[in-house]
Amino acid sequence: MSLTSLLVPTYRQMLGSLSAWLDKAGGLPDADALLSARIAPDMYPLATQIRFACVQAWEGVHRLRDMPFPPIVQTMLDEGRAAGERPGTLGQAQARIAETIAMLDALSPDALDREADAPLAHDLPNGMIFDLSALGYARDWTLAQFYFHLMAAYAILRKEGVALGKGDYVAHLLPCLRTGTVPGQ
Repeated sequence: MSLTSLLVPTYRQMLGSLSAWLDKAGGLPDADALLSARIAPDMYPLATQIRFACVQAWEGVHRLRDMPFPPIVQTMLDEGRAAGERPGTLGQAQARIAETIAMLDALSPDALDREADAPLAHDLPNGMIFDLSALGYARDWTLAQFYFHLMAAYAILRKEGVALGKGDYVAHLLPCLRTGTVPGQ
């Protein structure tokens, strides 16, 4: 399996799910207030989780292509870090998701493909550096971080009363569902 075929569809379909969750949230009274909701006091709010999930897709794509991050990455990081005071609106969050999906859709079918064992140095803002392979970075860092922020967003929305369930989480799999196998049909 290539890194492109692993990462791009995963990012795309799960960001699409996140967008659908926000659509459901939009039906609640004072829906924009959800963006300030948190699971725990020391955790980032929903607005940050959404932006950081998008950042993981941008960073993953650019790191694996040995390209500098575009300015939108820093903008989303700044928005995410400031979201406790300025969470923005659901419309703005949806726009960030749409921008990220558009970036993914513009990639060539082999955009991220490189040798799985190619070295990749992943440096963090605090000075720590992880020496990984391209596959290790994709599997152990970018997907893990992406799903962390995605699941935090899902959990916040559920906690705040948005009617989400497993079907919302795996909506991208519904076209694969074998006819006649749904209990109660």
